[in-house]
Amino acid sequence: MSNSGEHRICDRFRGFLPVVIDVETGGFIASTDAVLEIAATTVRMNEDGVLRAHRTLDFHVQPFEGANIEQSALDFTGIDPYHPFREAVHEQEALEELFSVVHKEIRDQKCTRAILVGHNAHFDAGFINAAVERCSIKRNPFHPFSFFDTATLSGLAYGQTVLAKACAEAGIPFDSNEAHSAAYDAERTAQLFCEIVNRWKESGGWMPDFG
Repeated sequence: MSNSGEHRICDRFRGFLPVVIDVETGGFIASTDAVLEIAATTVRMNEDGVLRAHRTLDFHVQPFEGANIEQSALDFTGIDPYHPFREAVHEQEALEELFSVVHKEIRDQKCTRAILVGHNAHFDAGFINAAVERCSIKRNPFHPFSFFDTATLSGLAYGQTVLAKACAEAGIPFDSNEAHSAAYDAERTAQLFCEIVNRWKESGGWMPDFG
């Protein structure tokens, strides 16, 4: 990936690899409330500099010991954390497998670190960082405090900050019956992020000089 004129994702984002994260939780407080689902969607750039969603990894997560779960949160997401067929894993297992994939993607794409992309990203980042601390995970691939927020970006690009409405403006199909699944929301957020980046490129916005 070193040919002159070749588009590389590492050049586009100052060495950062964008990875879309979505979490579904038992409430709004990262330090006390359960993580119930985690999903990550990676993105890749083709030879023309066009960004596309690549793959999604998702986990149902067992509430950590002593975790708070608000009934209102379960009513909103439709998640039953104790369903016998849920096949949930411990949050440490989920994070370690997810981070392993992200670390490999960082190496493969010649990046230096991942940067979290999320819709209202501070929410997802807060829960990821709290789980990392609980699990004493040392090799978190994500930047500790910087992220790309698609709520902000779509507010700029489309005048909408709600994910479903932003997707509608961007021409991205969005099924409200599938929403609030971490995998579905991560995939739609990734498509929205790519659409905004590609739209910026097409409109003559800044892109690195690929030679």
